[in-house]
Amino acid sequence: LRLLLETSMPAKKKKALLGVADAKIGAAILEELGYQCQTGGVVAEILRGIRLHFHALVKGLTAQSASKAQLGLGHSYSRAKVKFNVNRVDNMIIQSISLLDQLDKDINTFSMRVREWYGYHFPELIKIVSENYTYCRLAKFIGNRKELSEESLEGLEEIVMDSAKAQAILEASRSSMGMDISPLDLINIESFSSRVISLSEYRKGLQEYLRSKMSQVAPSLSALIGEVVGARLISHAGSLTNLAKYPASTVQILGAEKALFRALKTRGNTPKYGLIFHSTFIGRAAAKNKGRISRYLANKCTIASRIDCFSEVPTSVFGDKLREQVEERLAFYETGEPPRKNLEVMKEAVVEASEVVAEVKRKQEKKEKKKKKREKRRLEALTAAAEENSVPETEENDIEPKKKKKKKQQQELEAESEQEMEAAPEPEENGLEEEALPKRKRKLMVEADQEEEKKKKKKKKKARDSEEE
Repeated sequence: LRLLLETSMPAKKKKALLGVADAKIGAAILEELGYQCQTGGVVAEILRGIRLHFHALVKGLTAQSASKAQLGLGHSYSRAKVKFNVNRVDNMIIQSISLLDQLDKDINTFSMRVREWYGYHFPELIKIVSENYTYCRLAKFIGNRKELSEESLEGLEEIVMDSAKAQAILEASRSSMGMDISPLDLINIESFSSRVISLSEYRKGLQEYLRSKMSQVAPSLSALIGEVVGARLISHAGSLTNLAKYPASTVQILGAEKALFRALKTRGNTPKYGLIFHSTFIGRAAAKNKGRISRYLANKCTIASRIDCFSEVPTSVFGDKLREQVEERLAFYETGEPPRKNLEVMKEAVVEASEVVAEVKRKQEKKEKKKKKREKRRLEALTAAAEENSVPETEENDIEPKKKKKKKQQQELEAESEQEMEAAPEPEENGLEEEALPKRKRKLMVEADQEEEKKKKKKKKKARDSEEE
């Protein structure tokens, strides 16, 4: 605990908390072991000195290993703070909503640049088309307005989704007051327009991603107040857990801190709403009821965020029921019709949520069973393939020793025949021995006699030649 406080706390908090920690440790030692411990005064300095020179006091411990231990402690503490369920991580929501807001600003700035740039050539188009994304698509499609003809009317209708507007654009291009433009300038305008279009399309994809993440992480909050406003609340609070810890009064003015502190400083009226102003409920309420409905909505947002944060299987049932309650409260402010009691609504929500959770768990079990079956089949297929591969190898191994055996037998036979030839006696005149010998041996003996006769003849020839010389 002391190491943790030493590494992660600022200097002012550190002293106070270390004193509290020492007192608690001293009390625990007294309770367990019966030893009286002093925690104040010089003890803190002594402990600080021991901690500073700990690597020198302990054998086998170096300063490097001590710093590694402190780093490991810090990492384990940080890891404990992070949720282990990957699908319910709210960090992705914070990053995506921040990027979405940044993209909105950038797309707006770039679209205004395209309007100003292309407006020199075709100024009438700005009055006909007000939407930025459509304007950029038209600027890319039209290019030089003088080349626009009746054939391109279908393409204009596809972009604008209105035949009257497409006809108005065609007529305006024929009688436009804009200046002529060079092909190089048009290429630059078209390339910049295509960049703005791709950014707008990416923004749509990012919004879908944010919607899916909010349905996984905070389904009740997104069902109550909407994905974008809910994500902004989570981002402003820092995490879903922090938002769940806030009271309803804080959630109500979350995002209006400047106005709140200015009102406190000048002793004026405090703000009635912050980020929740962007929800549809406050816009639909009358001017006199805006403060009341914002307070009620903040209360329901707090309940929804706590349900999302601490429930094991997140569902949107509670969010839908809370939304119905806010709708009833709006109707009560306008017509005076009394809304249902909160207890009745929550009882209904608990019953429905239990059914939904049971269904979700059933589906998860089915998925796990299917996954196990697939894994089992895959393992069986792998084992079968391995067996098939091993069969031919064993056959080849069986064939090889057979071949070796045959070779050995042939070599043994040849050796035996040579031994018999060497040990066999010379044939007698009557030829009885010759008949007893096998044909193969007889043949070999005849060939040997013939070779000896040839050698003798060669020797005689050599002797005659030498005598003649």
